[in-house]
Amino acid sequence: MAQDTQVVKLVTLLRRKPGMTMAQFVERYETVHARLGARVLSGYATRYVRRFMYPLAGDVDATDRPHDVVMEIWFPDRATLDRCMAYLTQADIAAEIAADEEQVFDRAATVCAIVDEHETALPPVA
Repeated sequence: MAQDTQVVKLVTLLRRKPGMTMAQFVERYETVHARLGARVLSGYATRYVRRFMYPLAGDVDATDRPHDVVMEIWFPDRATLDRCMAYLTQADIAAEIAADEEQVFDRAATVCAIVDEHETALPPVA
């Protein structure tokens, strides 16, 4: 099923700052950066989700993975996303976000995109 045409989802792939363990990364993200995100996204976004990624096997702190978290921000429509982006790029807000990101992310590895989501319904597991 295609994503609701009114809903716009922004997905960002992020990597932790070199030298941080995965546990340190999750703790810092959830206790500091996510709170900043919630504050600056309030009034614009309808959902703000972090999906931390762990390998199927091996070292949870391996640093050779390209990304450690998938962040999703959902907006009710494109106009609201555009208003949010205009707000987030104001000099004072952008500087606050960038300063915090420098503490937790490898910013050079960040990938961001609007996604067009499609879902395939599967039969129940027997």
